[in-house]
Amino acid sequence: MKKISIFAFMLAGFLAQAQNNLTIEEATLAAQKGFGTKSFYSAQWRTNNQLTYIDAPYNTLIAKDTKGDPAENLVTTTDLETAIATAINEKVSLRMIPFDYHWENEKELSFTYQGENDKYYVVYNIETKKVSKTIKFSAISTEEIIAPAKNYIVYLNKNNVEIAFENGEVVKVTNDPEHVVNGSSNTHRNEFGIDRGLWISPDGKKILFYKKDERMVADYPLIDFATRIAEDKPIKYPMAGMKSEEVSLHIYNIDTKTTTQLNIEGDKEQFLTMPTWAPDSETVYVGVLNRGQNHLKLQRYTAATGKLDKQLFEEKSKTYVEPSTPLKFLNDKEFIYISEKDGYRQMYRYNTNGKQINSYVYNDVIFKDFVDVSSKEIYYMGTANKGMDKLLYKVDLKSGKTQPITKTSATYSVEMNKDRTWYYSQYTNLTTPNNISLNAINGKSSVELLNAPNPYEGKTVLPKVEMVTVKAADGKTNLNGRLLYPTNFDENKKYPVMVYVYGGPHAQLVTNRFGGGAGGFDYYMAQQGFVVFTLDNRGSENRGRDFEHVIHRQLGQNEMADQMKGIEFLKSKKFVDADKIGVYGWSFGGFMTTSLMLNYPETFKVGVAGGPVIDWKWYEVMYGERYMDTPEENPEGYEKVSTLNKVNNLKGRLLMIHGAQDPVVVQQHSMEFIEKCIKEGKQVDYFLYPTHEHNVLGKDRVHLNAKIADYFMTHLK
Repeated sequence: MKKISIFAFMLAGFLAQAQNNLTIEEATLAAQKGFGTKSFYSAQWRTNNQLTYIDAPYNTLIAKDTKGDPAENLVTTTDLETAIATAINEKVSLRMIPFDYHWENEKELSFTYQGENDKYYVVYNIETKKVSKTIKFSAISTEEIIAPAKNYIVYLNKNNVEIAFENGEVVKVTNDPEHVVNGSSNTHRNEFGIDRGLWISPDGKKILFYKKDERMVADYPLIDFATRIAEDKPIKYPMAGMKSEEVSLHIYNIDTKTTTQLNIEGDKEQFLTMPTWAPDSETVYVGVLNRGQNHLKLQRYTAATGKLDKQLFEEKSKTYVEPSTPLKFLNDKEFIYISEKDGYRQMYRYNTNGKQINSYVYNDVIFKDFVDVSSKEIYYMGTANKGMDKLLYKVDLKSGKTQPITKTSATYSVEMNKDRTWYYSQYTNLTTPNNISLNAINGKSSVELLNAPNPYEGKTVLPKVEMVTVKAADGKTNLNGRLLYPTNFDENKKYPVMVYVYGGPHAQLVTNRFGGGAGGFDYYMAQQGFVVFTLDNRGSENRGRDFEHVIHRQLGQNEMADQMKGIEFLKSKKFVDADKIGVYGWSFGGFMTTSLMLNYPETFKVGVAGGPVIDWKWYEVMYGERYMDTPEENPEGYEKVSTLNKVNNLKGRLLMIHGAQDPVVVQQHSMEFIEKCIKEGKQVDYFLYPTHEHNVLGKDRVHLNAKIADYFMTHLK
């Protein structure tokens, strides 16, 4: 009886611990499964002293003032339903407050409503509880923008630009055939910071827009397997070294109903970046970047004629120039230009004759976003702590003096009030899930709105997270790393390792966020008994020009060298089983995973490569040629980094996963790799998600994560 009782007690303890671990569903769909961090959404200043936000269950707009008075329910979905139904004369059902709401003034807020047959731009008065204005436009519209005077909406109807006026008139600005795409944010494949394709002039009388002619770009087949007989639904995909799209800029004059093309000379396949209206609405500034992406010309064009008015300056680089932020005007005669020409992406002040007046480079801070701009000072978000933090800074434009406004080491997002006396602060760091407050700029007052609890507390025991520093392969650069320890860690045991990697530009995995930026799947694998390790190698984001540009013309080489320094760090730990190290990554991380498996086959016993780039000659022009140049210009580089040339080195178990509808890293990459494995007599595992694109999202991601976890537990643990 005694033995049975002890066994029963031990079994009960084991089951309790097993229940404490996350399920794969909880790890993947954390928010839906009750593990989401509490937060507020769509925070905006209504007045200089009152901020509004949306909180769960998202059916009320809440107001909070800087005095610390209790929060007030300002607007409900019922209020909006009643008012909209009266205004448009149809039944209205709102599940939540529109997240795109915007305060026009302290009495009126605007938002977009999707009706039964049309969309509506709606202005709602909180005092009268009535709709004061509506503008009806196409239900299938995308990328809509409201005019400064709120008298029209400009939007895309498929590939053409239309304007819907408040009097009901609809004007078709363009009428082009398929594959001539107007006004789209998906121009130059969203590189160069492009997040829109339409710009309304400050006076509201003109509309600047992109026109992307991709008819000459090769069709790339994507197969839809859902039909009775599978259908080919090709996309336009400009591969490195091949014919690219031709982009132009045009201006539509609302009064004259005429369109003028900017007369931009040069190669038709050059990139038109940073389109910016001058404050007087008479000229447009454009960053004209050559296809080689190493020579930028900032030029100004006359809106009325489309003719070149002046070339202000040029920026050249031995590697690449990457414009990513439109100009920001301080007044009629001066603007801020963002560049990394001196090593860190920061602000430079120019006059409209093209003369640099000042620069605002501050330490190793990387400029991220403008928060508020005036003729005297600029508030902006920038990095700190070797890229780990994101803080609010203020720079005095006359003296050039910069000071951090937020003091806590963390990752912040902020919203400034109109008179720059208070700001809304939302931050997270390693030990703080989410803290939200209202703060006086002078630092003398603060009103806390939320200090979110740990969403995992009392539900599961999260693995220990340690932030580490590893010396890069250059022997001098410190790299940021994150180490997750297995649950119930015992330093006298040896554990298998899953290295989670990305490693490419425009991405950073290790940050000063709750848990160090680790995700639910990282936690899950640690709870399954793995050491989970991530290192941001040289080439990744937020550490400056020289840190990133080491990848130029040789993608993967310095990145792998740094990752192997991470492996040395791991092997120095007595609890790491050096014979059981695996690697997992997606996209560029899939390329890194495959490269590491082939270049260091004795080290990596298991790999999972999702959506991997296999050979860069099959990748797109804009991104691929920036880092590798064309295959004709850099044949040695393409040959060196191609994973196809090293397939014979494969020794471990490799699972390759791809979305059959992937328009970014097309399936040809993994298919060519599989074919090469067949020819070399190498066994490799392959799994396809027939309906997914570049990543596996939604509920199907549970299946993906279960497959990855099972692969590591089967072949590595």
